[in-house]
Amino acid sequence: MFKHSQLESVKAWIAHPAHAAMPLHARIQRAIRQLIVDGALGPGKPLPASRVLAKSLGVSRDTIEAAYAQLHAEGFIDRRVGSGSFVAEMTEFTPGRRLSQRDALSRNQAPNLSKRGAAMFHSGGVREMLSPRPFAHGVPETRTFPLQLWERLERQVRKEVGVQTLLHGDPQGTEPLRRAIADYVNLERGARATADRVLVLTSSQQAMSLCANMLLDPGERIFIEDPAYYGARKAFDAAGLECVPIRVDRQGIVVDQIIAEPRRAKAVFLTPSHQFPTGATLTLDRRLALIEWATRHQAWIIEDDYDSEFHYAGKPTACVQGLDPHDRTIYIGTFTKSLFPGLRIGYVVLPPQLVKPMTVARTLLDGHTAPMAQLTLARFMEGGHFGAHVRTMRGVYAERLDVLARLVSKHLSDVVEPRVPSGGLQMPCLLSCAVSERVAIDAARRVGIDLLGLSALHAGGDGKAGFLVGFAAYTPLEIEMAVKKLANALRAVMKP
Repeated sequence: MFKHSQLESVKAWIAHPAHAAMPLHARIQRAIRQLIVDGALGPGKPLPASRVLAKSLGVSRDTIEAAYAQLHAEGFIDRRVGSGSFVAEMTEFTPGRRLSQRDALSRNQAPNLSKRGAAMFHSGGVREMLSPRPFAHGVPETRTFPLQLWERLERQVRKEVGVQTLLHGDPQGTEPLRRAIADYVNLERGARATADRVLVLTSSQQAMSLCANMLLDPGERIFIEDPAYYGARKAFDAAGLECVPIRVDRQGIVVDQIIAEPRRAKAVFLTPSHQFPTGATLTLDRRLALIEWATRHQAWIIEDDYDSEFHYAGKPTACVQGLDPHDRTIYIGTFTKSLFPGLRIGYVVLPPQLVKPMTVARTLLDGHTAPMAQLTLARFMEGGHFGAHVRTMRGVYAERLDVLARLVSKHLSDVVEPRVPSGGLQMPCLLSCAVSERVAIDAARRVGIDLLGLSALHAGGDGKAGFLVGFAAYTPLEIEMAVKKLANALRAVMKP
């Protein structure tokens, strides 16, 4: 028979709210198991008969039998026919052995991470918007996505491919999707791609991490734009690289500074189509000069073409990769911005010599990308639906950008200076009043508006104060309401 204190301990364990989701027999089993591990029930001690314990706890005998059966299966108790149930003898573990005070304290201390692990943790990660609010940046319109069409194509894939979609996929990506991606970037971005040079990944962030860890060793230098996309800087910092900031002007990254830089770097990361966050487009002569530099120094150009589909003033400039005959450019693309974030498909177009190493490396990270989503996306692209969707969204986003720029000029002209971009999903705004960036962002958050500060995107955080205003995911009415709320919030903190 249990002692009174032991029975009360079991009852308390069963009644605890944290265990409410467990079946009753599992709660009883866990409670008795804890008594054994803690030494409250020593080796060889008898357990109450199932009928007796059931009556004491007010449960059925079958519930107790199920708990005892699991304890026996796990080796915590022995069951002897005609004698009852007993706590098992353990030769290599002493139940109830207490941690020393030092061990108990160390359990509550900060984890002993590796240098790379600490860098990843302290970077704060790349924040994703689960339920985006105005004016979260980089979020596409998803409410009007042709979901019924997508579901129909997915059903076709299931019907025709069957259980094959449930198995492991090709680590490089399904051949139909790689072919569709190559055709698309060649036609729309002027790339030099073939299906065998495409590697399908889960995101552009994964692509940057792969590049950082496969192409450079800890301590080696990489040139990055200043200001720079925070996700890239965090990926390179986490890999232990030394990021050397290169100034950005209205013509993109200043390549002359790269050429004149005495410190050698093995790679350069850039967003040449729509520089993040300024929106500048890298000019043709700078692209060609950068390719010449990379070829001469056997360095890599990591080109992130994250939202080039959305260019609102003429046809977008061809990508750097398509201009590079020497295969020193790695082209990164994603469907997060052009379709929807939940798809989790990105890709890289690689120089031939990097395809095999990069593919092997990605198997160590996550094996492969889900075949069902890949095959559905391939059909979406092959049927012309992707191009049609992008063209539709380009018109929608251009209208929303126009609405945003007009409303900011009307309601915030004395507070911010808008920098209307030629493309992309967000507009930079520089603060032109006597309010700090931090105060402005906090004031916006209090009224339900999310803004990304600009100064932190500069090396040392010393750039001009301001914020990014995302507009793609919000209707003109939502934009108008949010601009008015933001104007009121900022004027409130401007008062003496």
